[in-house]
Amino acid sequence: MRVLLTGARGIIGAVLQPALAERFDLVAVDRRRGAGIRRADLTRRRMSSRLFRDVDAVVDLAATSGTSISWASARRNMRITENVLELARSHGVRRYVLASSNHVTGLYEQDSPYSEILAGRYEGLTPGEHDLISSDSPPRPDSPYAVAKLLGEAAARYYAETSSMSVVCLRIGTVRREDTPTTPRHFATLLSHRDLRHLVECALTAPPPKQHYGIYYGVSANTWRIWRIDDAASEIGYEPIDDAERLR
Repeated sequence: MRVLLTGARGIIGAVLQPALAERFDLVAVDRRRGAGIRRADLTRRRMSSRLFRDVDAVVDLAATSGTSISWASARRNMRITENVLELARSHGVRRYVLASSNHVTGLYEQDSPYSEILAGRYEGLTPGEHDLISSDSPPRPDSPYAVAKLLGEAAARYYAETSSMSVVCLRIGTVRREDTPTTPRHFATLLSHRDLRHLVECALTAPPPKQHYGIYYGVSANTWRIWRIDDAASEIGYEPIDDAERLR
């Protein structure tokens, strides 16, 4: 399988690049060159077209990240997602994996018991007894960044339902360069490097999800996680093994 990885110089890209290169014929691109990484400006569709030749699957990480980014940056993110989707469709790409974000449902974190869990206030709470936020929960984006990710999911669904391309959207949790939790929130939201690699490999190789489109949360098997992942296990085979609680 020939895989195109966009946004390869980000934290997530840096974790994925060597692992994907071991298993797939990898083409890694970013706005800046790096070791094994080609330079590409994905806001310019025509100039980026050559990158998609003979590509079987795309892992799309290209975005300016962070809940503090401006609306202008969010619009740029959406433009890149639009370009990548259209180029993938026009070149016959079979699988598109979108790095979405847990912030698409971020405003649930203001509600109880999620607010207490993410603050590390566990008194009166038992792990696993609270309702888990799922891909079926109504979106509640918490920032312009999250709105752009939500629009990206919707655009990806449009392409999945109007072309032969299957789509997997991953609402990724907290991925840290140091691969350890440092705040109370991280004990619920951490996605370890090992589980991240497994998650993306599952997204690339699993049979097409229902109606060729699926949304899944990407988080480790944390004791205090707040997102549902059993659907990711049954539909794409994602079975995380790490738990941030072991690092407390």
